[in-house]
Amino acid sequence: MVEDATRRTRLANERTYLAWWRSGLTALAVSFGAGRIVPELAGGTTWPYVIVGAGFGVLGLAFILFALIRQRQVERALATGTYAPFDDRIALILTVAGLLLGAGTILIVIVQS
Repeated sequence: MVEDATRRTRLANERTYLAWWRSGLTALAVSFGAGRIVPELAGGTTWPYVIVGAGFGVLGLAFILFALIRQRQVERALATGTYAPFDDRIALILTVAGLLLGAGTILIVIVQS
């Protein structure tokens, strides 16, 4: 039965990998929307939108990169019978980045209204 648990864990790891990718692609889409589409529709000053859009782009790339790093960590742990805990530093960095980008977006919406 241990083999079945390992298979399920590997499949869960694949789903998590794809979830990181979906988050990355979503952030890249938000990047394009915030940095290119919204400024054209809103008119006026565009640089705040470009900055926030670029930030979402960087966050999207970080999600995609971390997907691979995390997938490999979990696979190595499975191969050696250990556990690969989620890195608190990565969680903090991604959380702070999301909070800053969200706050920046809200600030732009308020100021540009």
